[in-house]
Amino acid sequence: MTINCKGTLVDLTTPKVMGILNITPDSFFDGGKYKNESDILSQVEKMLLDGATFIDVGAYSSRPGAKHIPEEEELKRIVPVINLLVQNFPEIIISVDTFRSKIAQETINAGAAIVNDISGGKMDANMFATVAKLQVPYILMHMLGTPQNMQKNPIYKDVTKEIISFFAEQIYKLHQLKLNDIIIDVGFGFGKTNAHNFKILKNLELFKSLDAPILAGISRKSMLYKTLDISAQEALNATTSANTIALLNGANILRVHDVKEAVEAVKIVNQVSF
Repeated sequence: MTINCKGTLVDLTTPKVMGILNITPDSFFDGGKYKNESDILSQVEKMLLDGATFIDVGAYSSRPGAKHIPEEEELKRIVPVINLLVQNFPEIIISVDTFRSKIAQETINAGAAIVNDISGGKMDANMFATVAKLQVPYILMHMLGTPQNMQKNPIYKDVTKEIISFFAEQIYKLHQLKLNDIIIDVGFGFGKTNAHNFKILKNLELFKSLDAPILAGISRKSMLYKTLDISAQEALNATTSANTIALLNGANILRVHDVKEAVEAVKIVNQVSF
């Protein structure tokens, strides 16, 4: 349960928190919020002070129905931000939220440490070879379809079994390429109905059979706010509740917008861990 991030060994036996930094104009919760260097640095400093171990930077909105942007636009958005963060926070561990191998290569070169791929290697045939060559931790997420169509009637015979099967196949391919630092993300809300999402949350412990750390990304998602008939802005309490369930069911990393509350959830759960 230890991953190597640019020479820093991070032990995931005690769950860690990953803070989200979206530098997109249209992300579902905080799109367009961090437009300039001052806002970006202020938010990242806050997340680090609140206890984030990782900062996940994304320049491509993957919300349902999001607009597709070309690789050049994603590159232009994200590389300057990676440079900015590394210059101002030398010890920072940056995860890059991208499904494109070129973005992965360029951002790791700029100082990022982890590649977080929403497509699990399905949207860029060169991604697995790239991360294997880079020898960086890789977050392997499950998504049915693409952000543009993933929520159009997703169907599974058995959602838990099918996702476990997907992970087993992709992990095997990565191991063949000699990449060992693999983290799995079940992809809450990515080609799943609310019923699918809650079944996966209930069964999260079953994914431990894959012998890989589990990342849970539930923060302020529609599975929470639609269930409660509230907005994403009102879903912090629901997020903490869902994160607590995820921790009790084996999550090793919480990917969140609200770091302080997630760190508190980890501390409380650790008091009753067994």
